Amino acid sequence: MAGTQRARASRSGLVYEDGVHTPTDPMTEPVPARNAADLKKFATLGIETKADLLVHYPWRYADSREVTDIASLAIGLNVALIARVRGAQMKHAAKTGRPRVEATITDGNRSLSLVIFTANEGVARWHLDRLAVGELGLFSGEINVFNGRLQLANPVYQILGSVEDEARAMEEAEWPIPIYSATKGLDSESIRAALRKVLDPLTDDEVPDPVPPHIREARGLGSRLKALRDVHVPREEADVHRGQARLRYEEAFVLQVELARRRARAQREASTARPPRPGGLLAAFDARLPFDLTPGQLLAGAQIGDDLALDRPMQRLLQGEVGSGKTVVALRAMLQVIDAGGQAAMLAPTSVLAAQHVRTLRALLGDLAEGGMLGGSEIGTRVALLTGAQGAAERKTNLLDAASGQAGIVVGTHALLSSPVQFADLGLVVIDEQHKFGVEQRGALLAKATTVPHLLVTTATPIPRTVAMTVFGELEISELREVPAGRSGITTHVVPVGVPAWMDRTWRRVGEEVARGGRAFVVCARIDPDDDALMNEDDGDDLYLDADEPTTVGEATAPGAKPPKRPLRAVLEVAETLRQDDRLGGAAVGVLHGRMSGEEKDQAIADFASGKTPVLVSTTVIEVGVDVPSATVMVVLDAHVFGLSQLHQLRGRIGRGRQPGICLLVSDAPDGSTAGRRLEALSATSDGFELARVDLLLRREGDVLGAAQSGRRGTLRFLRVVSDGAVIDRAREDARALVDADPDLAQWPDLRHAIDDQLADGREDFLGQT
Repeated sequence: MAGTQRARASRSGLVYEDGVHTPTDPMTEPVPARNAADLKKFATLGIETKADLLVHYPWRYADSREVTDIASLAIGLNVALIARVRGAQMKHAAKTGRPRVEATITDGNRSLSLVIFTANEGVARWHLDRLAVGELGLFSGEINVFNGRLQLANPVYQILGSVEDEARAMEEAEWPIPIYSATKGLDSESIRAALRKVLDPLTDDEVPDPVPPHIREARGLGSRLKALRDVHVPREEADVHRGQARLRYEEAFVLQVELARRRARAQREASTARPPRPGGLLAAFDARLPFDLTPGQLLAGAQIGDDLALDRPMQRLLQGEVGSGKTVVALRAMLQVIDAGGQAAMLAPTSVLAAQHVRTLRALLGDLAEGGMLGGSEIGTRVALLTGAQGAAERKTNLLDAASGQAGIVVGTHALLSSPVQFADLGLVVIDEQHKFGVEQRGALLAKATTVPHLLVTTATPIPRTVAMTVFGELEISELREVPAGRSGITTHVVPVGVPAWMDRTWRRVGEEVARGGRAFVVCARIDPDDDALMNEDDGDDLYLDADEPTTVGEATAPGAKPPKRPLRAVLEVAETLRQDDRLGGAAVGVLHGRMSGEEKDQAIADFASGKTPVLVSTTVIEVGVDVPSATVMVVLDAHVFGLSQLHQLRGRIGRGRQPGICLLVSDAPDGSTAGRRLEALSATSDGFELARVDLLLRREGDVLGAAQSGRRGTLRFLRVVSDGAVIDRAREDARALVDADPDLAQWPDLRHAIDDQLADGREDFLGQT
């Protein structure tokens, strides 16, 4: 017992009285395998140690009770048979000479063929010795067919040597059969046999359990070993459900503990309180607002204002529907900080978005954004822009305004993180589109403050609250669900690319909208027709390319092969085509993409807004931040390669004024495909939170906490963050209570180790992107 505890603590990084780190922990021992070749096969599944093997969970279960009679066997069934050996012999492959063992078993009424393939004659003889005529055994595996006869290939089997063994085998043959993800040369039954070798002798003391005993008792949860046995060696279906429920809670608990620790660390930091000041900028701004704030904006503003008035750093997520008014809420927070003597920095992912933010903030503030300038308000401040594409003179002026404090609001891209950028008193950091930034980038900006600044994270990609609690658990959450009055709404239609009449109507509709004074976006997945990469080159994010998608870039294949798939449309190609298209009534066509300079992008947007080029062909660089109220129509070409949330964001660029918008999704995705279901969902609703839920259901949780890890130990296997809100709530409550009592988890080394393990493979960085 003491040795086990000592080894477990060693893995968690504790130092013992004798200073010795013993490697006797059974969980760190190699996976049981017959030879080095099998070890390599296990390694391809990410299984190297016994601990790895124990978390290689079944992906489904077969009911052995329905297939124990040989007469009822069928192809594809996983079986567990009690049968007697009628005969066995060794044969060799004609071409390779490799040996195999062929045997026949019987249940007394019917017979079944077995075949065991091996590259080693010694192994084949070992099987022949075991499969002696008359031996009784338990044979497990998947039924297939060879030469028109059913057979059991490479079965896992156990020869029964006593009445007790036979009775036990008969009992186990009634149990559910776990089916595992396998690989060539290592089937599900071999994995199952290896698991039994590990599980059967284990005791609770040998299995690290990240859930403390008092929480297990309070929640009615069994030990981790009991849960592992329930999922790997269930005796009935109820065992599977109980074991999965225990492991589901564990996954939620481990994540919530780490998030609670981060939240606790932040609350221990000291920050400068920024309470509201009567008669200041915020009051002046509110007094001149030409519209009423929505109830959601008022509530979010009050929550943020209360946080800013505290002497510990605010950490809040503001997520809202497209066009819900997040910018106004964030601006009001920045003005409260300025009234209290501080500055605010807003970090945006692209220069287009940063420039748009500056234009929007200046337009909202009017003379309040012209402090110290001719015609500016006496209590006004300045809004400065810092991007990498700025000229030297403009950059120098804005750097001085930030360092002196004359610019109360500084908006920028990654350029804000560079060493020349300094602030007089940075009190609030606003990170827009948080998923575009990593831990180090956020830290670099926060480090520019003399005391820990308040943090407001905004996202225009709504996610269900259960997901937010998991991914952003250390942040308090404010939501904006209402759209401000005056928006006319958007109608969305899917246009099948293979129907000429529909495509003709699409371009004629664009011409009609432009003729009425509207503006039209045309979105493409590529910039140039010669680009081979199917990528959004504006920010480097891969586009969706599902296995069932019909579209890619490729050359014609050999005669008799399938026809080449249609290449994705490109900005430069489409723009040139539309300039020649009479259906647009001679409207000028502009372009916008990520390879243009900052000045070129700004000019393209300005020409579009003014009507000089009322049709703008663009990549997804317009996804967020571009606000042109006269934009009324959007055509998204090859819409099936874009993500659902991305399409929703793109659609949000139109219908922002008094005129209704229409979004036309051009696609050749087959009905029923994943991409087809995405587009159907988008055309059915404009509720971003509902679309986020659908998106997660389609993508599954593999992408929620970062890249899917194909069975690696850090992957969430049982927790479904879309539907397991009650589990997450309980885990969050328990985690916060535990961290409040023991912030460093000094009493719980197994929990600390589980956190490291669960957040492996880059997931910790993902959780930090807030």
